[in-house]
Amino acid sequence: MRIHIATDHAGLELSQQLQTHLREQGHEVTDHGPAAYDALDDYPSFCINAAKAVVRDQDAGIEALGVVFGGSGNGEQIAANKVKGVRAALVWNLSTAQLARQHNDANVISIGARQHEVAEAISFIDAFIAEPFSFEERHVRRIAQLAEYEASGDIAGKGVDQ
Repeated sequence: MRIHIATDHAGLELSQQLQTHLREQGHEVTDHGPAAYDALDDYPSFCINAAKAVVRDQDAGIEALGVVFGGSGNGEQIAANKVKGVRAALVWNLSTAQLARQHNDANVISIGARQHEVAEAISFIDAFIAEPFSFEERHVRRIAQLAEYEASGDIAGKGVDQ
């Protein structure tokens, strides 16, 4: 699987360790930055580029997921979710990692690098990658509604305020 990674300065060490781990697991890893530590760097472009690459790969039929990091993971999740077609979930334990895929078919996860030990974060990512989408009708329906809103600004028959 191709895994797209992005971070800011707070997650740079975790990102480097994760990339090594993922490559050892046989994954193709694409690093979207930063290339070096800069305490004043800005995460949005790194995370948006990783998210865009996930969507581009998936649209081309390439099995791909994304992982973004920051101090808390919140801003990085928000940045990734600005990309059309991305469903980025903030993950803080094994259950949220598994449910992000199983129920939400998330294609990007965000992790707070300052919130978790490296081994713990890696376990979340491994669980996320391994967990398949359930394809349960209720989850498929809800994801379709999100895509409809993303495309049109409305969800037909669901009373979205205009």
